[in-house]
Amino acid sequence: QLQASGGGLVQAGGSLRLSCAASGRTFSTYNVGWFRQAPGKEREFVAAVFWNGGISDYANSVKGRFIISRDNAKNTVSLQMNSLKPEDTAVYHCAASDTWYRHTETLEYTYWGQGTLVTVSS
Repeated sequence: QLQASGGGLVQAGGSLRLSCAASGRTFSTYNVGWFRQAPGKEREFVAAVFWNGGISDYANSVKGRFIISRDNAKNTVSLQMNSLKPEDTAVYHCAASDTWYRHTETLEYTYWGQGTLVTVSS
């Protein structure tokens, strides 16, 4: 099971740090992605990190503002979100996959956690 946490209400320009924790399973050998879904929109890719932390990838809309990292010893993956914009408002989900080829696509991921809501006010 994956559990995302750390969401909340923040003003534009502010920062939040999301965490994704695994229970009942170690995901140190899984690639982990963050996706978000705004009301009335499809779920979209935000960022992903390779199982060993050696590779990361970001959506263009968050590149330079968000940083994904992982601590396999603690079985957690974090998403540091800086310079937040109102358009970043969404429910953020973390997910795990044992493949990387299509890491920007939701179908690539086997395990999903419940999301955490991020609201950015203008």
